[in-house]
Amino acid sequence: MKIKLIVVGKLKEKYLKEGIAEYQKRLSTMLPVEIIELADEKIPDHASEKERTAVKNREGEKILARVSADDKLVILAIKGKLMSSEELAELVKSSEVYGTKNLVLVIGGSLGLSDSVYERSNVQISFGRMTLPHQLMRLVLMEQIYRAQMINRGSAYHK
Repeated sequence: MKIKLIVVGKLKEKYLKEGIAEYQKRLSTMLPVEIIELADEKIPDHASEKERTAVKNREGEKILARVSADDKLVILAIKGKLMSSEELAELVKSSEVYGTKNLVLVIGGSLGLSDSVYERSNVQISFGRMTLPHQLMRLVLMEQIYRAQMINRGSAYHK
């Protein structure tokens, strides 16, 4: 199985890039992780609801263009299921056991995800009610994927 992270927006901060690269390196011996960065759409100043929806829809089209029919799609959503590290580990493990080719995790743009991405998703998870910058969320998600692998391997990393 392969994990794909589809993320809207470019990573700018050096310290975040370095942290993500470190977890990607650690995971490389266990489970391949591919990060797919998609350009975020420009949001007009004082955008109307219709314009905001159009931006989300364009970003959603880009996301779904990178998802195959047999991929398991997990989106990070504010209203998603709160999940412990152990539950995420079980999601990864069961995806491997049941022959999932790609486990695709999505972090949307600053406006969130389009209805079409929600409808296509297999699982919606939340990391809590706090708002985190999308770039920081990418690092947190990579650490949690690594932690999931450590849990599944019985490592002392997760205490």
